[in-house]
Amino acid sequence: MTNQTKKMRKILLSLSTLAMVLSLASCNNNQKQAEGSADSVNVESTIVSLDKANFEKTIDGKQVSLYTLKNENNASVTITNYGGRIVSIVVPNKDGGLTDVALGYDKLESYQAKGEAFFGAIIGRYGNRIGKGKFSLDTKAYQLELNDGVNTLHGGNNGFYAKVWNVDEVTDNKLVLSYISADGEAGYPGTLNVKVTYTLEANNSLKIDYEATTDKKTIVNLTNHAYFNLSGEGDSTILDHELMINANAITPVDETLIPNGELMSVEGTPFDFNKPTRIGERIEADHQQLKFGKGYDHNWVLHKSKGLQTIATVYSPKTGIQMDVITEEPGLQFYSGNFLIGAEKNGKGGKAYPFRSAFCLETQHFPDSPNHANFPTTVLKPGATYKTTTVYKFSVKK
Repeated sequence: MTNQTKKMRKILLSLSTLAMVLSLASCNNNQKQAEGSADSVNVESTIVSLDKANFEKTIDGKQVSLYTLKNENNASVTITNYGGRIVSIVVPNKDGGLTDVALGYDKLESYQAKGEAFFGAIIGRYGNRIGKGKFSLDTKAYQLELNDGVNTLHGGNNGFYAKVWNVDEVTDNKLVLSYISADGEAGYPGTLNVKVTYTLEANNSLKIDYEATTDKKTIVNLTNHAYFNLSGEGDSTILDHELMINANAITPVDETLIPNGELMSVEGTPFDFNKPTRIGERIEADHQQLKFGKGYDHNWVLHKSKGLQTIATVYSPKTGIQMDVITEEPGLQFYSGNFLIGAEKNGKGGKAYPFRSAFCLETQHFPDSPNHANFPTTVLKPGATYKTTTVYKFSVKK
């Protein structure tokens, strides 16, 4: 073999090797692109497709169903008229996909289970706790149902969360529900006519309008008990979320989580969220109030003027989703999911909802207000109308 032939063979071998390397590189690149596409699909696939048939049922002679509100941004909110419960809130994330940020179930029976955690429900007649279930109006004493140890929580065993609400109006982006609570129901005086309107707005805000009238002096404190995880329902934690609450004080509680009537400054405490702070940063601090609540489960006294105002902001670094809470209410219950355990694995799509995998920001008047004259009043009289609005606004922070 001549030297020239040997050189030619070496050149051909080199070219062949180079072609093989380029081919492998191209294959690897295509694989990475495919994996990237799979990741994008996976973001979408975490959203559970809800089967309306799993919610179609007649309870107490009333029809239960599922209703979905949509806007042009592909955001959607799904609600059942059983308890007026928010089942899902699907909003855009920083990757251009969609994320369901509300915990819930994919069948009605799970919402009816004993000990269910009020997922997404309208809460009434009285949101939060009333000490020993007792209060007085014009010297007349009333005893409510006790369903939280020695106290009443979220209306008692007979609360709005377990009622079939009338569906008064449905459009592409609005659902109007109503319910008539009879005089004496769960121990509360007066026949209360309640209307709650859910509206999904063009800017990805979920607006909730509450309205009520009564034929007898009574107490009213309505809210919604949505559980949020802005990294996606089923994500294991909310401790990495950044939270801001515009408040200078909380209403401290006793060991049964009933306010003692005082206001406690948040300055220098784990309860100061006036600057965005990770929820998990101080949740295990050595503070008596955190021990009582097993974490955060307290009412913040909001620093706000009258009318609608942004009073809280939450952000997930995983999805880039930010939620602003806008309300007319004077108080906000921040609950860090301390009693979630996830053992049932009965969340949407069989997901587990473990310890501190969700938070609640319930706009409200203060807990146990009827028993504390220094708290904002929750009394509603005949001829007056209870009206309040809360907005959960979702956006992407890149």
